[in-house]
Amino acid sequence: AVCGHGCKYGECMGPNKCKCFPGFTGKTCNQDLNECGLKPRPCEHRCMNTYGSYKCYCLNGYMLMPDGTCATSRTCAMVNCQYGCEEVKGEVQCLCPSGGLQLGPNKRTCIDIDECSSGQALCSYNRRCVNTFGSYYCKCQLGYELKYISGHYDCVDVNECVTNTHRCNLHAECLNTEGSFKCKCKQGYRGSGFDC
Repeated sequence: AVCGHGCKYGECMGPNKCKCFPGFTGKTCNQDLNECGLKPRPCEHRCMNTYGSYKCYCLNGYMLMPDGTCATSRTCAMVNCQYGCEEVKGEVQCLCPSGGLQLGPNKRTCIDIDECSSGQALCSYNRRCVNTFGSYYCKCQLGYELKYISGHYDCVDVNECVTNTHRCNLHAECLNTEGSFKCKCKQGYRGSGFDC
C-alpha cells in the first residue's frame, strides 16, 4: 500500500487510504478529531477537546466517574470546584481536565501551564513551541516548512532563492542557508546585498 501524501497519525491501508489512530481524522489523518462533537457525546456534562483526545469534567456539585458520567456529590457541591472533583480517602480534591492545567492558588480553579516557557515541551531543533490552553504544539521554525519525506512529516528548510521569497537586491546573488538566506552583491557592486 502506498499513500502519496502519507498518513500523519495513522497507517496506510491501501492506495492513498489511511486508517487513522483514535483521536484523528482527515484524508491523511492530520486533523484532530473533536470527540466532544460526536453523537452520542462521550461525556455526560462537559467535554474538553484536546489534541488527539478529550477530557470529561462535571458541573459543580458532581463528581467525575471513570466512565465519563457524573454522580451527585454533596461534598463536591460544598467545595465549589471549577471542573468537578474526586474524593480520595474521604478528602475532596478539585480536578483539572488536562495535564497542561494545574490547580490555582485557591485550589478550586485551573490555570494554564505554559509548557513552552517552563521547559516541559519537547520540540525538535527545527520546530518552535506554541502554548495553548491546557497543552502545546510544535510548529516549524521560520524558514522551514512541513513536508512529507520518506515516510514521515518533517520541517525542511525553505530555499528562499528558489521560491523567490528573498529580498535580495536586483544586483545581488541569493545564497540559501539552513532556515534562512544571504544576499551578496554581484561583481562590480558593493553593499549589504539588500542594497547594492
